[in-house]
Amino acid sequence: MLRPEVLSVSPSVPAASPSLGEARSQGPRYNFGLQETPPSRPSAQASASTPSGTSGAAGDRSSSTSLPRHPPRARPAQGSYFGNKRSNAENPFASDFTFGTSSASAQDSNYPQILKTPLSAGNPQRSGYKSWTPQMGYSATSSSAVSTHSPSVIVAVVEGRGLARGEIGMASIDLKSPQIILSQFADNTTYAKVITKLSILSPLEIIMSNTACVVGNSTKLFTLITENFKNVNFTTIQRKYFNETKGLEYIEQLCITEFSTVLMEVQSKYYCLAAVAALLKYVEFIQNSVYAPKSLKICFQGSEQTAMIDSSSAQNLELLINNQDCRNNHTLFGVLNYTKTPGGSRRLRSNILEPLVDIETINMRLDCVQELLQDEELFFGLQSVISRFLDTEQLLSVLVQIPKQDTVNVAESKITNLIYLKHTLELVDPLKIALRNCSTPLLRAYCGSLEDKRFGIILEKIKTIINDDARYMKGCLNMRTQKCYAVRSNINEFLDIARRTYTEIVDDIAGMISQLAEKYSLPLRTSFSSARGFFIQMTTDCTALPNNQLPSEFIKISKVKSSYTFTSADLIKMNERCQESLREIYHMTYMIVCKLLSEIYEHIHCLYKLSDTVSMLDMLQSFAHACTLSDYVRPEFTDTLAIKQGWHPILEKISVEKPIANNTYITEGSNFLIITGPNMSGKSTYLKQIALCQIMAQIGSYVPAEYSSFRIAEQIFTRISTDDDIETNSSTFMKEMKEIAYILHNANNKSLILIDELGRGTNTEEGIGICYAVCEYLLNLKAFTLFATHFLELCHIEVLYPNVENMHFEVQHVKNTSRNKEAILYTYKICKGLTEEKNYGLKAAEVSSLPPSIVLDAKEITTQITRQILQNQRSTPEMERQRAVYHLATRLVQTARNSKLDPDSLRMYLSNLKKKYETDFSRAEQVSGKTEE
Repeated sequence: MLRPEVLSVSPSVPAASPSLGEARSQGPRYNFGLQETPPSRPSAQASASTPSGTSGAAGDRSSSTSLPRHPPRARPAQGSYFGNKRSNAENPFASDFTFGTSSASAQDSNYPQILKTPLSAGNPQRSGYKSWTPQMGYSATSSSAVSTHSPSVIVAVVEGRGLARGEIGMASIDLKSPQIILSQFADNTTYAKVITKLSILSPLEIIMSNTACVVGNSTKLFTLITENFKNVNFTTIQRKYFNETKGLEYIEQLCITEFSTVLMEVQSKYYCLAAVAALLKYVEFIQNSVYAPKSLKICFQGSEQTAMIDSSSAQNLELLINNQDCRNNHTLFGVLNYTKTPGGSRRLRSNILEPLVDIETINMRLDCVQELLQDEELFFGLQSVISRFLDTEQLLSVLVQIPKQDTVNVAESKITNLIYLKHTLELVDPLKIALRNCSTPLLRAYCGSLEDKRFGIILEKIKTIINDDARYMKGCLNMRTQKCYAVRSNINEFLDIARRTYTEIVDDIAGMISQLAEKYSLPLRTSFSSARGFFIQMTTDCTALPNNQLPSEFIKISKVKSSYTFTSADLIKMNERCQESLREIYHMTYMIVCKLLSEIYEHIHCLYKLSDTVSMLDMLQSFAHACTLSDYVRPEFTDTLAIKQGWHPILEKISVEKPIANNTYITEGSNFLIITGPNMSGKSTYLKQIALCQIMAQIGSYVPAEYSSFRIAEQIFTRISTDDDIETNSSTFMKEMKEIAYILHNANNKSLILIDELGRGTNTEEGIGICYAVCEYLLNLKAFTLFATHFLELCHIEVLYPNVENMHFEVQHVKNTSRNKEAILYTYKICKGLTEEKNYGLKAAEVSSLPPSIVLDAKEITTQITRQILQNQRSTPEMERQRAVYHLATRLVQTARNSKLDPDSLRMYLSNLKKKYETDFSRAEQVSGKTEE
């Protein structure tokens, strides 16, 4: 039973409702934010916004396979198959399923009730919402962010109250894929896990309970979500729809048999059950369709299966979107994305945002990439077959939906998708042939999954009804022809007659245009578009026309350069007859297709395996493809982060020459690197490079280096950006503090932390103090931390902590003979120890146009401050001896864990280790002697 607070309800607006049968036969009255597409334009976009929720696979624009940016909302019916219009009476279900309607409202329920929220308060840029209806509470949108990924995910979020506060339930469904992902977890007051999970999902719409956003008393979770996702639609629905009992019923009813074990995982997780109940009820309402029984893949995902990368870090590292230009592909996704299918691209995207933490799974992927690189026949054969697949997930999503209304667009969509299904199933055998000689366990497992007999059963059933040569084709007219003649002859006599009629009309149109060409001696030809139907096109010089004008018989004339397009009154009438004939064909074909689909529904679940197989193989071949374009190396996984001659993968794509390579070495005994160097010497690039290599390794890709070893990172944090945030009224320094606070609250021993120039947004003394305190806090963890700074005073922390190591970027001084001045040459090479470049800020100021007297005074003041600090930072002999012992112990532990040396090499290594220890210890004695003097 769900906690009592979940069951608290706000009474809905009462309404007299007709029977359920009448409700299903009527369309909703309101259109939520989508533009109506005229019935005369049965395009892919139009089909995508029909009540069935079908995707862009439908319609004449066969090349379009993506959903529109906004979800398919409920729409008025566009007429029955034979053209008679249905009444657009209000859906009685809509009056009960009220979104965001306050129970305390005294307004007339017949009028839109605008719910003012904190989101719009004091922000004129955000106060304009979409059309208000009694059903919709509000939906806030912003165009401040542009994403290359078209969002299609709807997420429901619910939080416990009272003692259960912080317990989060979440359910999400992708409108392009019939898969529901459930999760429930405990979060702290920063709600870091919630924000990160939502960032990864990149939702189109977020659903929450109306009790979470009561005006003047919003929950902290609601406030944080609306602040972090300004470009996402936000909808509130009544708390009563977050019902865990109903959620469990939905799962039992809709989950396919292969994934029914999810019931055992979630039956006591009340909050995720409540979230899925509200989600499915809402999706059913906006889609105006329901999912077929036993048709959805439902999974429960804990928060411990993948590494966590927060949205700020994803932005700083340019994982998906380039910070300079969101339209270019200079990102990690752009570097690795050689996928051939939409499903493979989506899987790559989600993997980059959620890298794996299981070493065994990662190595299985790496084995596959290695085999693809070694076997050219396998690589090119697999790539060739995969490139012919359509969006299997989206196709499956459409097939398992049962529309509440039967319209022309629904019929057309179902026919199209059956052709797509046939096309997809015919690729199963070629895919098996491509994989038949593979040797790695994962590839063999995927090859084995293709042996499922259900693929053949479905294809045979389809071929008994559908013509063998009916296939997916590019071009709207070609695809229309395929749909018209998809069903075999002699199955339905009336269908055969309707198709003959359609053929005659098309022939008459072609004949009429030929006659017009002869009549006026003009080079006319027949053209077709999904918007206009058949029309006339002509390419000629206007001087060839009598009186430089077209005959008056032609209407709707448009001209682009020397190309004319136009039509005639007779052609318009024939187009209308053609459309009527098409409606009859689609209607009768749809009846046959529906009967066929009802027979294959019981076998259709094998497509989930096919979809998973194709998307994974696509991603793996994409990794292999990326490796062939650069000298990447297979990573190892130990307790050490060691990269030999690694470089920045995105910089390599941008640069004409290969970037400068650098080494990285971090262990538990030396887990905190302080990196110094002048501006533009390469510190920020180096930090990002390490994080990108870590992510590439954990998703199963090779990495840009000569050798690489990684410790699995459960979390990756960055603090790199230094820009003001106008929208949240945060200065550079305030933004720094928020980001570093987030890291300190959430980091653990398995984190990878990258901090760049913390504290430079305030004065020097405070900046050094904050940096020193943050460093000491992080030094208590075993997290691998890289701290780039201009505060050279921080380098002396090495004296107190033996697990700190100083690194610096080297520069060279070159004489500029023309100006008789010294110039700095950047090497972009990292070296051990403190930087020898002192006061490089003053040198940069000296090169500028500052007066010499000011530069001289600045040098004197800096020298005095530095001398005072150094007097308080001196090493003692005892510290040096402890440091020598510490380093010896950590090296011995590391050797015992990871050494693969033969006995002789191991003996030599230990001998060298002993000599180094003796040298370090004798240095400590020398320090002791100097101190006594």
